[in-house]
Amino acid sequence: MADENEGNSTPLGLYEKPQAAKVTAIEVIAVALSFVWLAGTVLFFLVLAPEVSKGTDNLRFLMTMMAVFMPVGMIWVAATAARSSRIMREESARLQATIDAMRRTYVAQSQGAQTRMSVEPSVSRRLDEIAAATRKTETALATFSTTRDRDTAIRKPAEPAPAANNGEDQGLLALGTPSEELSPPLSRDDFLSALNFPENTEDKEGFAALRKALKDRQSAHLIQASQDILTLLSQDGIYMDDLRPDMVHPDIWRSFAAGERGRAIAALGGIRDRSSLALTAGRMKQDPIFRDAAHHFLRRFDKSFVEFEETASDAEIAALSETRTARAFMLLGRVAGTFD
Repeated sequence: MADENEGNSTPLGLYEKPQAAKVTAIEVIAVALSFVWLAGTVLFFLVLAPEVSKGTDNLRFLMTMMAVFMPVGMIWVAATAARSSRIMREESARLQATIDAMRRTYVAQSQGAQTRMSVEPSVSRRLDEIAAATRKTETALATFSTTRDRDTAIRKPAEPAPAANNGEDQGLLALGTPSEELSPPLSRDDFLSALNFPENTEDKEGFAALRKALKDRQSAHLIQASQDILTLLSQDGIYMDDLRPDMVHPDIWRSFAAGERGRAIAALGGIRDRSSLALTAGRMKQDPIFRDAAHHFLRRFDKSFVEFEETASDAEIAALSETRTARAFMLLGRVAGTFD
């Protein structure tokens, strides 16, 4: 701050509120000159020229008074002009300082806007690269397999079907079993990682988790809906990494999964970014495609979270709330009135 003040040619006092008028050197000089002049006239009329005071008429007296007091009046007129000139110079300097400050602020804002405009295309390219890499990896899902313990699955395992009474029924059951029932269940860690999406094209663990999640039919629906809505939000410059929602206790998330609505779960709408809220609300009203995609995403998230909450711990629910998908849900849910 000190360096910044030294670099400015304008004193800091010029930015302060003007103070009330005080006695300055101009008034002191005017008083001194007036006193000197009056003392000189007194000395002249009473000491040096005493005969002048004898036998004076009215006209002579009037001229004498004018000769005595007119210079005093001229002194104070000059003092007033000098003081007004000084005040005008100070006001002009203060106005110039204000204009300079406004110019610097405008330049700084312009540079900030240019920086943001240069950053947003790079973020869009990164999202496009991630989306392209995701589409490429979907072709390799059939050859990818893994094993996990069932106690880490995102949803409760399905109850086993009753045993068949004859061989014919057993044969029909084997042939009719869907392929997703034979695949290992999706773990909660992979599910959370997939909801946050890969950080960049080098995030191998993120893409591996995304592949696993896309093999799970219900998780794939949510991830696709989330990817669609994140892409639409990025068109307005809204990125989930820029949002900083309020921390929400896992019990509130559980209340939401249990069907609670209203004030009890209002904390889930903890997005405070006014520009993001305003842009999203405007898009919801004006763009029917965006509105349909947002409501579809909200339904998918609601359904998937209800299943996830049944087996998840508080720490896992807290981790889910930090994902990009959960932040999009909190933003869209607040705009759509889901938490009202």
